[in-house]
Amino acid sequence: MKKFLFDLFPLILFFAAYKFADIYVATGVAMAAAILQILWIKFTGKPIEGMHWINLGVIVVFGGATLWFKDDTFIKWKPTMLYWLFGGVLLISQLFLGRNLMQKLLGDKISMATAAWNRLNLSWALFFIAAGAINLFVAFSGYFTTDQWVNFKVFGLMGLLIAFVIGQSVWLGKHIDTKEGEPKP
Repeated sequence: MKKFLFDLFPLILFFAAYKFADIYVATGVAMAAAILQILWIKFTGKPIEGMHWINLGVIVVFGGATLWFKDDTFIKWKPTMLYWLFGGVLLISQLFLGRNLMQKLLGDKISMATAAWNRLNLSWALFFIAAGAINLFVAFSGYFTTDQWVNFKVFGLMGLLIAFVIGQSVWLGKHIDTKEGEPKP
């Protein structure tokens, strides 16, 4: 739980700063928080995960463009780009490189048939692509305000992720091998 909250540190500070100031202050705070997050990990001597570097890169690029051009369009694209990057990496690695990143990530913890690993990898890729598209709809359809988008970014996308993880957990429970090479009945 502690790691989960630490990973959400920039998002939590973004939300708080937005509620007390505006989208530009919140963007700057999120950028500073992502940098501080990397520095803290480095200071404590722990390895910096690839996801932290990716998040830092995306927030610096899109947040920097938001502040430079004084246009919140860029920061509204940030969740979509991050999710599409994750989804694209999962898809490309499986379809074109023959590597299943979900299996690489979780394979030492659980055992499943190759077909189940491929479905799991594909479902995560599709989830990220769909979540990115939903973010674009909320951000740019004209049906929602910036306030509503910020709430969606923080609570809606997180809610979708949690619901998806719960669904994946149920699905995994049906596909994890009970013994090496022996599927669950």
